[in-house]
Amino acid sequence: MDVKSLGCALLVVFIWGVNFSVIKFGLEELPPIMFSGLRFLIVALPAVFFVPFPKTSAWNIVGVGLFLGVLKFGLLFVAMKADVSAGIASLLLQAQVIFTILLSVLLWKEAISRFQALGMLLAAAGFCLFFLNSQGNATIVGVSMILCAALFWAVSNLIMKRMGQVNLLHFMVWVSLIPPLPLFVLSYLFETQHPLTLLAATTAKTWISLAYVGYVSTLIAFALWGWLLRNHSAATVTPFALLIPVVGMLGSGLLLDERLTGLEMTGSSLILFGLSISILGQRLFNGINQRRQHLNRLEREDC
Repeated sequence: MDVKSLGCALLVVFIWGVNFSVIKFGLEELPPIMFSGLRFLIVALPAVFFVPFPKTSAWNIVGVGLFLGVLKFGLLFVAMKADVSAGIASLLLQAQVIFTILLSVLLWKEAISRFQALGMLLAAAGFCLFFLNSQGNATIVGVSMILCAALFWAVSNLIMKRMGQVNLLHFMVWVSLIPPLPLFVLSYLFETQHPLTLLAATTAKTWISLAYVGYVSTLIAFALWGWLLRNHSAATVTPFALLIPVVGMLGSGLLLDERLTGLEMTGSSLILFGLSISILGQRLFNGINQRRQHLNRLEREDC
């Protein structure tokens, strides 16, 4: 990967990692479901009038819009309002990696490697520690909601995996048309019957938060991520996602003064180590084997 691509990858990691702290700022004034609906609305309008419809089925747009936009982000924002800190949310949401592997095995009979199995066991142990931690930065309800959000993200991953080569920027713009209406209806029913009054009292900090989450985190970051995937192999690009929760936890510590308990640090370490083994284990093992075989050939030639 050249310097330009490496810079883009690290920029995306930074954008998506800091995103969780920025969400927290927005949730200080707006209820979570309304905030989520507004996030998608400002992405979709007026962009859909200038961005062509992606080369995929409309059902894929609707499916990802519902599972990713309504269910995943709805649960994530509700949990982050009062039940989960920004740093912990950025970490627990990576359970989507484990769920994606498991769903692929269950639905499509894909093979699972020993490294993926070991990594999932370690990560699962880390997730379990958060259910035992009653005095930390996440309630049991919050952890449960984030894991459900990760499951719905995994379902949307499977939909996108079967789409083939699709422009991610165009796709996300059109996907963003789906969530606002159901989210605004849910917000009206469960959060506030006076949304316009609430919006009128919203300060600039919240609108900046919405702009960051909508335009920077969604449009710019997805456009860069799509460019990276088009110009490099998925095996080269996707491991950078492991850095997102690291940036998320560091960012929440700096911006929100959040601190992890000892049990949370142990669980976080297990999760990150498990995810690393699941994603990188086989590749590292193959690299070591190839290096060993190369050294053996050199030794035989010297003899």
